[in-house]
Amino acid sequence: MKITIVCVGKIKEKYLSEGVKEYFKRLSNYCNMSIIETKEEKAPENLSDAERENLKIIEGESILKNIKDDMYVFALEINGKTLSSEELAEKIEALGVQGKSNLAFIIGGSLGLGEEVIKRADFRLSFSPMTFPHQLMRLILLEQIYRGFKIIKNEPYHK
Repeated sequence: MKITIVCVGKIKEKYLSEGVKEYFKRLSNYCNMSIIETKEEKAPENLSDAERENLKIIEGESILKNIKDDMYVFALEINGKTLSSEELAEKIEALGVQGKSNLAFIIGGSLGLGEEVIKRADFRLSFSPMTFPHQLMRLILLEQIYRGFKIIKNEPYHK
């Protein structure tokens, strides 16, 4: 299985970067993993709604350039469907059985995802109704994908 995480911006904090590297390394035993970072647009505090939407469109175009036609796309979206760790594992496993083995997870920037990206998604996934920094979300996502593979393989880790 090939899993690509397409995310807006680079990780700046060392502790997050180290966590991402650790789970990336762990996942190499289960899948072909890649992370694509796209440019994060500067978003001043006092943006109008139109300016906000324009920045999401620009970031979205960058994201969509990295999505291939054969990818099954998960958009991380606050209004998406929440899944338990077991349900996410079942979803990943079922996609593999169906021959959909090229998965992409999209993490937007601080403003969220643009409409075109959400429309392209095959599944809108929410981790919580709470808002998380998008850099932290990358680490959380990697951990959950790793946990999912441990569940699928019935290996110790998940409790």
